Amino acid sequence: MTQLEAAKRGIITPEMEYVAESEGLDPKYIMEGVRNGEIVIPANRIHLSKNLRKLVGIGKGLKTKVNANLGTSYDYVDVEEEKMKLRVAVEAGADTVMDLSTGGDLRFIRRELMEICEVPLGSVPVYEAEFDAAKRKGSVFDLEEEDFLEAIETHAKDGVDFMTIHAGITLEGLRFMKNQRRTTWVVSRGGGLLAAWMMYHNRENPLLTRFDDILDIMREYDVTVSLGDSLRPGSIADSFDRPQIHELLILGELVDRCRDAGVQVMVEGPGHVPLNEIQAQVIAQKKITKGAPFYILGMLPTDVAAGWDHIAGAIGGALAGWAGADMLCYITPAEHLGLPTVEHVREGVVAFKIAAHVADIAKGVKGAADWDLAMSRARYALDWETQLKLALDPIKARQIFNERASKTVACSMCGPFCPMNLVEKFVQDAKKAREEVRRTLESLTK
Repeated sequence: MTQLEAAKRGIITPEMEYVAESEGLDPKYIMEGVRNGEIVIPANRIHLSKNLRKLVGIGKGLKTKVNANLGTSYDYVDVEEEKMKLRVAVEAGADTVMDLSTGGDLRFIRRELMEICEVPLGSVPVYEAEFDAAKRKGSVFDLEEEDFLEAIETHAKDGVDFMTIHAGITLEGLRFMKNQRRTTWVVSRGGGLLAAWMMYHNRENPLLTRFDDILDIMREYDVTVSLGDSLRPGSIADSFDRPQIHELLILGELVDRCRDAGVQVMVEGPGHVPLNEIQAQVIAQKKITKGAPFYILGMLPTDVAAGWDHIAGAIGGALAGWAGADMLCYITPAEHLGLPTVEHVREGVVAFKIAAHVADIAKGVKGAADWDLAMSRARYALDWETQLKLALDPIKARQIFNERASKTVACSMCGPFCPMNLVEKFVQDAKKAREEVRRTLESLTK
């Protein structure tokens, strides 16, 4: 049985128990969330039997999760660097990772990452169909439907826990896009490859026409489908346009088909969205997909933050998380500019862990505000060791504290004028003074 099939039968699996314990919730809550499709637990049977140790639940009532994208490119193929990125991402707090490699031996790279990956790992099999299979056939346009299915099955056999399936882009959606005269047409890499194939052949999306066959593969290995948004807005000017909404309606129908087949499913979302539309985007997505876990890229509320897109994305991600988004796909400082370095990966994960935690406080997720309360108490007590341990990024916090050390017990910003102990000292001194006056008066009246 898949996790969803077990939940439909009222069975609490060991994976559900693990997620419940990590979230501090009742296992029955997790089981019911999986049963109604509002929670997913990405855990391929193959990966689970090997080294998948850190299971996560994604969905309603759970902590907002953060995904880190990894992978080689046409220009940079360094497997060891990608393995280092994976380690750094997980150390920094990434709940899941995705291998988006498009350069080198894609299956070898994926297997190398799987060997050391203890968190759920996702992938985009259309890349392998397009980039790898096309090498054998000479052109991406020579691919047939079976080539796409073969790539998906290969990823499932390798243990991939969740896959982006771009089944929502259709010929009708492409017509909407052309008539809409978008600012940025297709910014999804997988979606763009499929769009080119569809327009060349004037044939419908093979991932849609063969969706039932895809579900058979996913059910066999208990892979979670992550429905990709090929026509997501790639600029804030395109937010909420017809192509995006048309695809979202298709994805809503595909969610139903996944659930009916006993396959776990989440839905991916934008993208570039102005701040005032983020909440509406989340509400629309949740309504149309009947509460399916929502996995977003960003959201990016501005198009001009190149070099700082991880900050812009974290701002949008925090607001989207508060509105109900369940997992944030991180953005690094290299977004829109190039393949990220190891340090870029770390910066991106930390920025989005902050965004996720901010969202959790606002959503009232169990235990979220307790962390902040503990930090505030340690801060007021000038308990530096506890503060550094409680910091979301203890490495950087300790580095700054040591580099900018103070001659006092306070930090070097305020030093002897630290309000955390200045007022407290005044209060204590006043108490001592009053006590001395009281004792003096008593001695005089004797």
